Amino acid sequence: MTVIPIRPRDLLLPVLVAAVVLHLLVRLGYGSLPSFPLAAGLPFAVLGAAEAIGGTALRSRIRDRTGARPVEPLIAARAVLVARASAQAGAIMTGAWVGLLVYVAPRSADIAAAADDTAAAVLGAVGALVLVGGGLWLQHCCRTPDD
Repeated sequence: MTVIPIRPRDLLLPVLVAAVVLHLLVRLGYGSLPSFPLAAGLPFAVLGAAEAIGGTALRSRIRDRTGARPVEPLIAARAVLVARASAQAGAIMTGAWVGLLVYVAPRSADIAAAADDTAAAVLGAVGALVLVGGGLWLQHCCRTPDD
């Protein structure tokens, strides 16, 4: 079974759909929503960084640079699935944060809650992008050497 690697351009549609849907939902009910926590995007960034670090370690084992025991194929396949899921989830969350940001950023000068939510949306989008990057890097690290 061959797994087709996910490409960054494959993630554009989920980003756009999530951004539009969340923007419309926020537009309908922003006044009744609680404020967004500033650190809401932090877990995404931590997961993305962990995947990038784990991917680098896995890559050295796959390429047998450290002399460590080889990677079992099932472990590599699971890592690829985690990488794909993380990249897709990060893309969806990036779109969600961007959808929120598009709504609250223009209102941040007039509404204090919107100013706070703007900062949370920016940090959330950055954290989600880190998750996308970590997933793509982990997927890249699971490739077998060409030789």
